[in-house]
Amino acid sequence: MSTPKIKATVEEMVQPFLEEHGFELVDVEYVKEGKNWFLRVFVDKEGGIDIDDCGRVSEYLSEKLDKHDPIKDPYFLEVSSPGAERPLKKETDVQKAVGKDVFVTTYEPVDGTKEFEGRLLSFDEGELLIEAGKKRHAVPYDKVASARLAIIF
Repeated sequence: MSTPKIKATVEEMVQPFLEEHGFELVDVEYVKEGKNWFLRVFVDKEGGIDIDDCGRVSEYLSEKLDKHDPIKDPYFLEVSSPGAERPLKKETDVQKAVGKDVFVTTYEPVDGTKEFEGRLLSFDEGELLIEAGKKRHAVPYDKVASARLAIIF
């Protein structure tokens, strides 16, 4: 089974449990590091997620994976929080980040740069308005390569 299919299968397996318990699926990764494969599931909830929450999700997903066995190679399952610098994968994630500090990269330069770090002032009509220092940048969402929350000191 290909990596995209594994990710989609895992998302489909875990989503009902997450919804039932008030969790949000942030991302699923299936990656090879060295000789080992890792299945990483990042979950969150309002107010943050703790180790007990991760344990409950891991236990549920482990049972489902053992039962349906969609991954033939040996792998390590990791369930965790996306962390303080959580990725903003979907438009709804970006919308929730309005008013927070973000780090955004683009596929091509916007205002002469491909990296923006600052306060996300708005996300309207397919455009992020980011205030970095005293400058404001209007970044088209379709040019965003990656986005995440940022801790700016």
